[in-house]
Formats: sequence, C-alpha cells, structure tokens
Amino acid sequence: MISVEQRTISADEFWDFMLNAEREGKRFELVEGVIHEMPGGTGGDHGETTHQLGRLVGNHVADHHLGRMTAAETCYVLYKNPNGKDTVRCPDIGFVSIERAPKPLAAGYVPFAPDLAVEVVSPGNEASDMHNKVLDYLRYGTRLVWLVYPDSQTVVVYTKDGSNIVLRDDTLDGGDVLPDFSLLVRDIFPR
Repeated sequence: MISVEQRTISADEFWDFMLNAEREGKRFELVEGVIHEMPGGTGGDHGETTHQLGRLVGNHVADHHLGRMTAAETCYVLYKNPNGKDTVRCPDIGFVSIERAPKPLAAGYVPFAPDLAVEVVSPGNEASDMHNKVLDYLRYGTRLVWLVYPDSQTVVVYTKDGSNIVLRDDTLDGGDVLPDFSLLVRDIFPR
C-alpha cells in the first residue's frame, strides 16, 4: 500500500478525491485520514476468484433474503474520527445483513462496516497491509473476514474470537453471519 499524501482528510474529502477522473481505474483506501493507493495488477485469477465467490455467496444471500452484497468498487466508512482521521475500506466482496440494511444501499460510501468482508489476496498485497486491514474490519464492527489465497487455495477466517485456516478440501461456512452457507474451498477457485 502506497501513501498518496501525508495530510489527513475526512471521508467526505476522500469522496471528492475519488470522484476526480484522473483516478479512474485506480483503487484507494483511507486509513486514519491518510489516502493509500492499493496495489494494481491483480490479474485474471484474482478477478475470476472474486467473481466466483461473490456469485456463490450472492446466490445464497438472495435465495435466503439475508441482506445486501457489494463488489470491490464499494467502500465502507469503518470509522468517523472527530478529528477527521476517518477510515474507509473497500473489500473485494462485502455483505450487510437485512436487519442493518432493510432498504437498498444509498449512493456514496456505506456509512458503517460490513458484516462480512472478503479480500482476495494478490501477489502485490503485503502481509502487514492485509493484517492491518483485517484488524480495521474487526475493530470497527465487521463480524466475519475471509482472506482468500488463490495460490494455496486456502481461506483464513477471522472473527473477534480468533482465526482459522480452511484448506482446499475443507468446508467454508458462513457462521452466524451467513446462516446455512457452506461450500468446499476448492469450489471458490477456477478449474
């Protein structure tokens, strides 16, 4: 993750920053008021894996009327700091329960943390950045985080109670965030 500028800004100022046409095609997040550019070059395997998992989770969510799904372009305001050092994260896949979002999500950032945040890890992602992202999600209210590793075909599942690794031939479930959801990890990845 690369810091774009050192002065701190609010989530509202970040929204204006993101609307600038010269930033199109680039991904940014706001961490404690500092803009960070996310690594590019995610590749086809990242996109295909993200789409496959998003489709599988999204079908389950739609079939059971569980809530709202979002894609990588959707950002969540995890924390509004009175001093303007806000945190805005943009998971590859997000889910918000129907209890928290009974109506369609409005334009702009989602003003709270997702219930589920999924990050598909790319070669350009640094371990420390991913660790900090998971901590932000959990600290600010996300109940379930999945880090998906295409190279090893594993998923690391994080909750406030801890983490566990789900291997390729094991079952990934949605816990109490996505009731009755389960799939074999290998089914996430392109064949």
